[in-house]
Amino acid sequence: MKILYYDIANCIERSYKLFLDVIKCELDRMRIYDINNVQALMLYNIGDREVSVGELTSRGMYLGSNVSYNLKKLIQAGYIVQKPSAHDRRSLHVRLSDKGKQVYEQMDQCITEQSEDIKDVFPNAKSLNTVHKNLQTLASFWSRQSPRK
Repeated sequence: MKILYYDIANCIERSYKLFLDVIKCELDRMRIYDINNVQALMLYNIGDREVSVGELTSRGMYLGSNVSYNLKKLIQAGYIVQKPSAHDRRSLHVRLSDKGKQVYEQMDQCITEQSEDIKDVFPNAKSLNTVHKNLQTLASFWSRQSPRK
């Protein structure tokens, strides 16, 4: 059981890194070279909403990356517009610029296509839902094991 448990954790990390590789390939295919895969994922997670930097940090999974640094790069490259919060001047809100919205739309198309292609691996939705539920259960277990400070 110990080996299986540890292998599952490694498999999740490898899977996420492979997902980032897929995003990088899509960026290359779209000839977008001024952002990286994690930054593209951040754009996708913002979508058509305006979010606080804290919300983006807590909701996203940006393994091994610095969210503040990536946001700064996205702002400098013109993909994101930032503004101070109307209620808390210490907080910043971000939204996609027109340039960011174009990448979002291309990423959305890519993810839509891949969600159709995954049916070759998981021929019925029930098996994919089972994987999803099991991963959520594992995340819940780990959350209980590591209380936040």
